[in-house]
Amino acid sequence: MGFDVRFTVTLCAWLAATLLSMQAAIWTFGSEDLLAARIVASALLVAAVVGTWRHITRTNRTVASFLESLHYGDLSARVDRRGGAGFDRLGQAMDAALRRSQDIRETAERQLRFLEGVVDDVPVAILTIDQGGIHLANKAARQLLVDHDGIRAGDFAVYGATFAQWLAAPRAADRAVLVLRFRDGLQRALVRCARLERLGQPVHIVSIEPLQGTLESVEVAAQTDLVRVLTHEILNSLTPVMSLSRSAADMLREASPDLPAARDAVKTLARRAESLRSFIDRYRAVARAPSPRVRQFAAGPFIAEIAGIFKAEWPCCHLETIMESDQDFEADPDLLGQALINLMRNAGQASAQDDAPRVRLALRYRHDRRWLEIEDNGPGIPEALRSDVFLPFYTTKADGSGIGLNLARQIVVASGWTISIEDSPLGGALIRIGI
Repeated sequence: MGFDVRFTVTLCAWLAATLLSMQAAIWTFGSEDLLAARIVASALLVAAVVGTWRHITRTNRTVASFLESLHYGDLSARVDRRGGAGFDRLGQAMDAALRRSQDIRETAERQLRFLEGVVDDVPVAILTIDQGGIHLANKAARQLLVDHDGIRAGDFAVYGATFAQWLAAPRAADRAVLVLRFRDGLQRALVRCARLERLGQPVHIVSIEPLQGTLESVEVAAQTDLVRVLTHEILNSLTPVMSLSRSAADMLREASPDLPAARDAVKTLARRAESLRSFIDRYRAVARAPSPRVRQFAAGPFIAEIAGIFKAEWPCCHLETIMESDQDFEADPDLLGQALINLMRNAGQASAQDDAPRVRLALRYRHDRRWLEIEDNGPGIPEALRSDVFLPFYTTKADGSGIGLNLARQIVVASGWTISIEDSPLGGALIRIGI
């Protein structure tokens, strides 16, 4: 029999008992001699009314107890199954629901503990930024960021002013390579940001991944390639040198040496040796990795100095300077100056091919980020060559060395910045350094 049928039958029985006891009570009140019967009938009537009321409200109390257990999270509570009329079946159903909810919660808690363990043990430092401040979210962050004291962005300036500014205004899907100051020295690190919501409030997740080990592996591979190139070029240069040396020696050993021919061979030998020495000098310049000595310095005087150097070397070229930000730089002024001088010299050489050479040096400021831009009105750099021009010894000029852009890129990468090439509104190339 279903619960609703049993409930209805029991309710009808209670109502019948109530009606019968009511009739008995009315009958006893009509006779003065039935005092004891009147008391018994009244008691039966009260009991029937109470029983009917309890039966009607029993379901409400059972459901309320079940919902109260859910509300307070007491999933270990069990429903009272006593009372018959299907309440055992109702209690079983509610107990099963509570047990299922408890199993789901325990599974979720185990999964949450697993995810917390993964986050805590992941080898990338993770920070969370919310209205309460900046918090170290895992062991890697607590082991890496040990020199600050506080939860505000300014407290993280000990690792770098740029890093503190980055934390003060995080943007979702933003990423940057920054030079951070840790206890074991300066390191380049990839800093990325994502945005989530927790309890309806925005939370930014920031990951910090030091790149020094990866970069060292890449540098080893690059050094191997450079050594292979160097060996190939030296052998190519030594082959004719050795051949000419043997020829000159054979000529001089003859009884009547051909002195003009021997003199030409020695001259050619000298030229080849000088060419080899020049190549080795250029290789040494490329292979010497820059080591930034970071400090703060004023942007205005620095840009003015670079502009003055350019004007002295290229007096016939019209130079335009733009300053959208006067914030101090945090960089190595010597290395940054060397990079800019190389880039400005390339721009001057490119613009010289135009009848009215123009070069523009701009410091731009957008969305809390700064860029240095060098533009010219020369022939530009084709898009297919823009990744090659930064390679060592690569040049499109007959008298070029292929070193200037490569050294500029080395300085930019060592400083944790970015460098890219685009088309300039002036008609030539635009080289942008993201600081």
